[in-house]
Amino acid sequence: MKRAGYNKIAAVRINTLLRVLLFCMLCALILVTGSALLKNWKKTWADLSLGTFAAVASFLLSIPFAKWEKLSLGQLGVLPGKATLNKIIIGFLIGLLIAGLHFSLVLIFGHISLINTTLSFKSVALSFLLYLILATREEIAFRGYALRSLSYKIGPWKAQIIIAVIFALEHMAGGFTWQQAFFGSGVGAMLFGLATLRTKGIALPVGLHAAWNFGQWCFGMKNTPGIWQVSVSKGFEEKNEQIIMICYLIVMGLAITLFFLYPLKPSLKAKKIPD
Repeated sequence: MKRAGYNKIAAVRINTLLRVLLFCMLCALILVTGSALLKNWKKTWADLSLGTFAAVASFLLSIPFAKWEKLSLGQLGVLPGKATLNKIIIGFLIGLLIAGLHFSLVLIFGHISLINTTLSFKSVALSFLLYLILATREEIAFRGYALRSLSYKIGPWKAQIIIAVIFALEHMAGGFTWQQAFFGSGVGAMLFGLATLRTKGIALPVGLHAAWNFGQWCFGMKNTPGIWQVSVSKGFEEKNEQIIMICYLIVMGLAITLFFLYPLKPSLKAKKIPD
């Protein structure tokens, strides 16, 4: 009897994992399809439209998958509520702090200087909007149905690792090296996932994720000029890349530790959904 019970639980967990993989593949397909449809548009508007389309489509896709898993959208943490805006703002402030700390460490230990780019307010505002939309899409696609359904069935840390690997693989498909994908995006996924599980929703992670990317862009750390542009001293290019990654792992490790140690209110403590 016990063995039959274990087999049933294992089958339920495998089915959930397969559904999550299918969901993530469909979200990626939405992104690819949208990109193909908008390839002739002006880049800025194409990126904004693609991000919006993919975010909305991923949310709509969550509805049938939630029903398939016998979960509500509330249990997935993707429904907006009264506290959503406040959580996004708090997440954004934390994300800017992390991005600022990372850049400060790189500035201290690296071999870089900053150059003003004199971007217009409109360019900065559009970049902010773009990173907010893209963060919303990624949090819905990876930290909504995918992470929460797995965390209910197999536990939060196993779910975190699986989603971090999938998140890294999507970034590899987007042109990242395996080091950038796993040590960069994968570690970031652990932070955003932990923030999701600790707050039982994607609102704070959306702000956190958007602020990290926007902050990196502002400081010229995304290989494109932001408010500033980074100039690396000649001959230190490779060493500087190593310093950037080491500083990244330090600040992300610190942020993950603080989120892990932060005490939860009773209303935010996770409840396991029966198999």
